[in-house]
Amino acid sequence: MKNKYIDLIDQTYYFPQEEFTLDDEKLQFHGIDLMKLIEEYGAPLKFTYLPQISNNIKKAKHWFEKALDKHNYKGNYNYCYCTKSSHFEHILNEALKNDIHIETSSAFDIDIVNNLINQGKITENNYIICNGFKRDKYIANIGNLINGGHDKCIPIIDNYEELDLLTDAIDKDFQVGIRIASEEEPKFEFYTSRLGIGYKNIVPFYEREIKDNDKVTLKMLHFFINTGIRDTSYYWNELVKCLKVYIQLRKICPTVDSLNIGGGFPIKNSLAFNYDYEYMVDEIIYQIKVACDDAGVPVPNIFTEFGSFTVGESGGAIYEVLYQKQQNDREKWNMINSSFITTLPDTWAISKRFIMLAVNRWKDEYERVLLGGLTCDSDDYYNSEQNMAAIYLPKFNKNKPLYIGFFNTGAYQETIGGFGGLQHCLIPTPKHVLIDRDENGQITTKLFAEQQKAEDMLAILGYK
Repeated sequence: MKNKYIDLIDQTYYFPQEEFTLDDEKLQFHGIDLMKLIEEYGAPLKFTYLPQISNNIKKAKHWFEKALDKHNYKGNYNYCYCTKSSHFEHILNEALKNDIHIETSSAFDIDIVNNLINQGKITENNYIICNGFKRDKYIANIGNLINGGHDKCIPIIDNYEELDLLTDAIDKDFQVGIRIASEEEPKFEFYTSRLGIGYKNIVPFYEREIKDNDKVTLKMLHFFINTGIRDTSYYWNELVKCLKVYIQLRKICPTVDSLNIGGGFPIKNSLAFNYDYEYMVDEIIYQIKVACDDAGVPVPNIFTEFGSFTVGESGGAIYEVLYQKQQNDREKWNMINSSFITTLPDTWAISKRFIMLAVNRWKDEYERVLLGGLTCDSDDYYNSEQNMAAIYLPKFNKNKPLYIGFFNTGAYQETIGGFGGLQHCLIPTPKHVLIDRDENGQITTKLFAEQQKAEDMLAILGYK
């Protein structure tokens, strides 16, 4: 009878996979011995596998270069990383090794950019695409960046007033983009994105405010879909509408030579994940070229802003199951030694699912369980996998510690969770480990941050 955890995984998914393998009964992630990591640093812990950032950037660049070549596309491709996905220095350092550009969302982002410029990691050749709703400090920081000589800083106009604010803050000629306020999916709570300018209003706005403004040049049209780049009729319909606006603009504005197809690629959230990245890139390039050729206008240079795709698959979290509570005839609660609300807030806020696997004891029998966090909040739980209506793990045994891992958690979780700050019920932020490879390909680890201490929280709360 096949009733072991390894049998369940093998029957449910194709296993092993590129990043997940097994050594005896211990899970390996990109060749990293996770039990060895636990033995060295303990649990709970967060980790970042830095090489995966570069791996994903290189993959995307390859897909786009292949599509441009296949379709004899005359524009170029520019990979941007949206810093809001993870602002940490080690993330930016790794990403910037790959000849990329940066997309910002707020005033303090520009302070990070200035820091990287001072270190020589961002140069005048790097585009800085400034998105988001802009007021006072953000406008001032953008102005200072451009006034300081960074001509490839392109603020994206989000509303009608921003152009005047930027003009007042910038002492020289500068380039801008315009963000399209795309229509949201039919099931969304509202009809049109709160960000950007409506499709029908973009050309009139250009003619009224930019066309005869000697100081401002329109460089880019920015197209963003909140649900990301997916093979759905909704996405293709919005892309077609965007291309119509680009073609209209290009016919009257020869300086608009770039199209930013914002909205990211999905990342792997299940061992059954299936997404044809190469097909999607090929089809996007093909659709843009056909539309432009039919209209007799030059194709635009392509910009993408990949945040989760860049950094998401580099991250992971490991917990220990502390105790099992039998609450009724059917429900067994495995209590972890941390909190989902604080360490993986998207599981609580938007019911996001990550890849979840046992780290050890794969040859033990399995059982159906629910996972509970340490806070006293009834919402601090995790109860189903993406492709199963429940969670199955090796049977709890108080004499045999069980560790579980959540993978591809590298985007947004630290910033949304308030890294280094107060946590719900004062559950401490876990320690964070950086994992890299040396010039010989050997795995190296470094402790980035210790687990939060009581005195850290007391100081924030004013007790010290």
